Amino acid sequence: MSENPNNSSNFIKHIVKEDLAEGTYDHIVTRFPPEPNGYLHIGHAKSIVLNFELADEFNGETNLRFDDTNPLKEDQEYVDAIKEDIEWLGYEWEGLRYASNYFDEMYNQAVILIKKGLAYVEDLSQEEIREYRGTLTEPGKESKSRSRSAEDNLELFEKMRNGEFANGEKVLRAKIDMASPNINLRDPVIYRISHTPHHNTGDKWCIYPMYSFAHPLEDAIEGVTHSICTLEFEDQRPLYEWVVENCEIDAEPKQIEFARLNLTNTVMSKRKLKQLVDENYVDGWDDPRMPTISGLRRRGFTPESIKTFCREIGVSKADNLVDVRMLEHFVREDLKLTSPRTMSVLRPLKVVITNYPEGEVEWLDADINPENPEMGTRKIPFSREIYIEQSDFMENPPKKYFRLFPGNEVRLKHAYFIKCNEVIKDDEGNVVELHCTYDPETKSGTGFTGRKVKGTLHWVEATHAKEAEFRLYNSLIDDEKSGDDFLDFVNPDSLEVAHGYVEPNMEEAKAHDKYQFFRHGYFNVDPKETTADKLVFNRIVELKSSFKL
Repeated sequence: MSENPNNSSNFIKHIVKEDLAEGTYDHIVTRFPPEPNGYLHIGHAKSIVLNFELADEFNGETNLRFDDTNPLKEDQEYVDAIKEDIEWLGYEWEGLRYASNYFDEMYNQAVILIKKGLAYVEDLSQEEIREYRGTLTEPGKESKSRSRSAEDNLELFEKMRNGEFANGEKVLRAKIDMASPNINLRDPVIYRISHTPHHNTGDKWCIYPMYSFAHPLEDAIEGVTHSICTLEFEDQRPLYEWVVENCEIDAEPKQIEFARLNLTNTVMSKRKLKQLVDENYVDGWDDPRMPTISGLRRRGFTPESIKTFCREIGVSKADNLVDVRMLEHFVREDLKLTSPRTMSVLRPLKVVITNYPEGEVEWLDADINPENPEMGTRKIPFSREIYIEQSDFMENPPKKYFRLFPGNEVRLKHAYFIKCNEVIKDDEGNVVELHCTYDPETKSGTGFTGRKVKGTLHWVEATHAKEAEFRLYNSLIDDEKSGDDFLDFVNPDSLEVAHGYVEPNMEEAKAHDKYQFFRHGYFNVDPKETTADKLVFNRIVELKSSFKL
């Protein structure tokens, strides 16, 4: 089991402590119960951290359980992706479970309810059931099916199981209270017909339990002590408790609700995320702009930064909106001492140093990470031809512009002072090359103090440079936009692609290697697009943020 470095308390921990002290439970069992109908996102990460670390702290255990009760929306791809995400975060589940493993037991429990007179087969259509249910201010009304005998219901339920009815022709409902002020207790549907093969059980079943019926039974069967879920399930708790109380299972899990994670400039809905994928707004669930765990991983976020973020935002009953820059803050903190520093030029402008000897290459020393001297130094080439950023030159600069312009002198990081003497343009008047001179007395590290310059530029030597593609990300969702549909908030400028150069040591870069590019930010080697002949870097975050903890 993973070690829990978080010693902070919250209301759920207080409940668990009281339950243990009072002897309600002598052993803690939690579970993370995803539905395999999409990829996990950062909101699920909060639940993963909470469930696994809560069990760890109290020497309990956590099951990974797939709530796979709807084969129409589920797929083995999602099962595999969920397992990969949890393992990548660094957690180990005690048991790997599937709701579908319990389908026989759930069916038996439904039969028990029918025999007790607590469930019946409904003839009404889905639309009619909705009409009969009533409103928040008006009670529902009972259908004729509600008075059917237990014997007849058992026969019809058996026919449902045997495939003798079409989809939607019959459902099984719990018989609770059609006048309950809680609409969830107005005879909810607990089984429906779906002639759909299941990824785990194949063609064995053509009826499937509803989530609200299956979920509490799964917890009870597994001996889960604390069933932790988000606040939207609070109104479902009376139904959860009714199922456990009236079915013949001894265990009594305790459901506890907490506020789900809401992030600025982010969609936190698997349905909406799937729509972004299906309608090609992104190039898959692992697109680095997606808030999915796989997307964050591909972008370059580290497991520890995500877990630290989830711990720091805390657990409460109150809904709140968390600034996405807080998540970015923790990945910067995690990377600043571990990521090598290097230089890259994203939009290159060629510079010829006319007084540097032709054909000569000089290898300069540079720190790998000045904040972590133990990482040592690297060698970078310097010669007559280099690349700088296009944005680091202006032919007619405004006042207080300290980068390169005609007649001005700047420092090249780790190298020399250079001075711009001539600007070369193409036939359309675009600047395509600069001719400069360097001062050999100003070499970095020699202690030169003869004069000072105000600008320092990053650069890459031209003859040894490696071509690279840089993917610069902005928020996929723009909260400042307006519209009636969430797609109206999609940012059309969420991805910018640049083609430039990196230092020659990047030739050895591997998938998921992380670097800090001077002035540009933290970058991750893209694991899907990078090949032996093509380097692709995803920008994780920029170097600085105005966010304060």
